[in-house]
Amino acid sequence: MRVTKSPAKPVLATVAALAGVSAPTVSKVINGRDDVAADTRARVQAALAELGYESPAQRRTRSSGPAMVDLVIDGMNTQYSMEILTGILDFAASEDVDVVVGNVTPAKLHRANHEEWAQRMVESGRTGLILVTSEMTDKQLDSFRRRNIPVVVIDPLNPPRSGYISVGATNWAGGKAATEHLIALGHRRIAFLGGPAAAECSVARLHGYLAALMSHGITSRPDYVLTGEFNQHFGRAGTSELLALEEPPTAIFAASDATALGVLEEARRLGLRIPEDLSLVGFDGTPLTEQTLPRLTSVAQPLQEMGRAALRAVLRLAKDESLDSPHMELATELVVRDSTAPPRPR
Repeated sequence: MRVTKSPAKPVLATVAALAGVSAPTVSKVINGRDDVAADTRARVQAALAELGYESPAQRRTRSSGPAMVDLVIDGMNTQYSMEILTGILDFAASEDVDVVVGNVTPAKLHRANHEEWAQRMVESGRTGLILVTSEMTDKQLDSFRRRNIPVVVIDPLNPPRSGYISVGATNWAGGKAATEHLIALGHRRIAFLGGPAAAECSVARLHGYLAALMSHGITSRPDYVLTGEFNQHFGRAGTSELLALEEPPTAIFAASDATALGVLEEARRLGLRIPEDLSLVGFDGTPLTEQTLPRLTSVAQPLQEMGRAALRAVLRLAKDESLDSPHMELATELVVRDSTAPPRPR
């Protein structure tokens, strides 16, 4: 006999009858336990959806006020992160959403017990989770998926194989535009200072750089491509290494504005002028670009809009609404300022 949806709130026994399982099994699925077979879990979740079942945490959330979303950022002290945060908080204010902000290092995120983390989110009635430039594995994300907690990642460093939602920018196109700008000025010896070798956004920017060189018949040089971290320290160290080459570059494309700031500092220490002796392009388009001397040419990402898009996606997923695409890429724009010029004649 088929159990039909009733106006009354369904109990576990009703869900169990529809799914053809025991009430303890239903309880395990609701609480995100991993000791339930995949096909059994699917039947229970279908029954929960058909009957409109809400867990106690979900009912508390719905009845106790605004939605509450967790935001975890790797590095709150960067202008990149602050721009993302501004976009999220602006949109949260317009949608009556509370945002709980946490700052965590990649090592701490890796060591965290994601099962306990996800369960705490359920018990506290959280609506969803936004991660910024974080590393998450499929197994870690499964902890949240089993509990129906929407997770959206902004600029994931190592994207999981499938089933994740991400927000980013057109990194490949931005990398190509930055490099083509330098080529148009007459540069042929152009170096690239990237982020972590496995970071998806940095790899895309590198590929854009290589595509621009190839399209103009310029052979890429392995000694002109260095990878590290998106920070000033790597910018200084990378610039020192590049300028010590027998044939140093005349231009550097830095894959972040923070890295570009390190390039500026090291060039100044070595007595080089930018852009007269060395042209420089950054990536991010943070307010930092207008504060440097000279002002930094940079590929601008719509960072605030990326934050708004991530929160919008979490809220839609929490309402079981579909997204147009699981991976959103917002357009970048090259903004030319004072840090690039034609190379000096030999």
